[in-house]
Amino acid sequence: MALTNDERPDARRRREFSYYVVALVVFPLRAVPAISWAFVIYSLLLGNVRSVKFLLASCEAVFYLYYVYLSNLASRPKLDTGNNLAQLQMIYTRVLRAGMANYPEDGSEADRPGSPTYSIIQLARDDPRAIDFRNMLRTWFNRVPFSQIRRLEVQRWIYWSIFNKHLPEVVPPAHQIIIDDALNSLEMRLGAKVTEGADPANPPMRISLDPLVITARPFFVYALVSSINWCLRKWYGYQHQIHHGVYEDLEYLVYIPEGWNVDTGSRPTVFFHGLGVGLLQYHHLMMDLRYQFPDRPLLFPLQPHISQAVFHPKFLDPPCRQEFADLIAGLLHKLGWVEWSPTDDDLSRDARLTPANRTVNVLSHSNGAYLHTWCLKWYPELFSRSCLADPASLCLWEGDLCYNFLYKQPTNGVELVTRYVIAQEVGTAALMYRNFDWATNALWYENIPNARDPSKTLFLLGGKDALINTQRAKAYLTSHGISDGLWYDPEGEHGSALRSGGEGHKLILKWLRDGRA
Repeated sequence: MALTNDERPDARRRREFSYYVVALVVFPLRAVPAISWAFVIYSLLLGNVRSVKFLLASCEAVFYLYYVYLSNLASRPKLDTGNNLAQLQMIYTRVLRAGMANYPEDGSEADRPGSPTYSIIQLARDDPRAIDFRNMLRTWFNRVPFSQIRRLEVQRWIYWSIFNKHLPEVVPPAHQIIIDDALNSLEMRLGAKVTEGADPANPPMRISLDPLVITARPFFVYALVSSINWCLRKWYGYQHQIHHGVYEDLEYLVYIPEGWNVDTGSRPTVFFHGLGVGLLQYHHLMMDLRYQFPDRPLLFPLQPHISQAVFHPKFLDPPCRQEFADLIAGLLHKLGWVEWSPTDDDLSRDARLTPANRTVNVLSHSNGAYLHTWCLKWYPELFSRSCLADPASLCLWEGDLCYNFLYKQPTNGVELVTRYVIAQEVGTAALMYRNFDWATNALWYENIPNARDPSKTLFLLGGKDALINTQRAKAYLTSHGISDGLWYDPEGEHGSALRSGGEGHKLILKWLRDGRA
């Protein structure tokens, strides 16, 4: 009897030649702190402490101690997400309902609900929806066959997903009722009972509770990145009229054309960048947005915690979702781009709707989709058009992004660069592990205003994306009737859509140009 997808082991991945090529650069960089300490000790023993080499090695050695200190700070648990328990239960139920409607993936049925109201019923074990869901669930268990997953590990996963805590030895009665109900609903959706018992060898991914994986890197790498970004920021101001500003705790770059008027001018663009090295990584796109649209304001919120700005005071203190959404709304209001009032108990959403000409376009890439998602969830009326390139927030509940980015062992050069340069950097690791809130970060179809209108919403996905399971994301979007507003490049990798001169890049600029008013 042929194995179903939930039992079929993933193909064994062998290291490619590119892995070893990149390793020749990465592994020596990882060794710099140890070599520096050895050289410092050796120089002290010989009394040779007046050389440039000793000075450079001392800087690296001292910085390594600082890096260890930051790593210890980043590893501290942050268990309170501030989420409402009833809302979390509702979102968990929403995850179980995903795919129950069994819509055609080509979006051929025009009349379909934005948020499926289908009940969670007992599925047969051979129901394609059950098999697909079992195959999805095992991603949270490092892709082991479903039959190897045990009941206690699933309970630990459920407890984490709802309470963001370790499963206690004695579960409070009220919590036990919630866990039992959640597990019962899960097994109905799986079309099978989870095997009794425990197996510590196959634990679930629990991102905000699992130990951080952080790799030390040289001081000169941070110094180089920070210096380039500082120079770019200054150069933008002197040469391109893109000025640095601070609104409360939010730093940003902004360009406002001379003579621009909010009532008659083109709609502003806000860009949320992703993980990496900040301005250096997005310089070309910044210049395109500045000079392809010289009559349009541009806002670029800075995110030091994911830009390797290791000496920034907010490096390990990223804003939470509500705080960030409020900061963006407040900043847009301060700039005069939208009309907004802080949420008040006596002020309904309808009472604070901004006029149609007082809205902004939003472009986000990768991790920036989380910020984009927060803004759409809290202040959808301020953002009339949305473009999401490689959106990390789509199908986040399925676990592929977390597994690919943080847990799966790299086997090629791109994956090794991603793992060492980005994922295991202390600021990024702190964000992804200790500030990861899957329920808030997940973007659902019903959170997207005008999701089926290609003039107002555009998604860009690459078929060879090593981080996002774009086949799943594509299926999710098309099953909800999104077709013309979805650009899918079968050969595209993560970031290809923003590559200058590429088809995705041209499409983004055209989409922005077509929505000038």
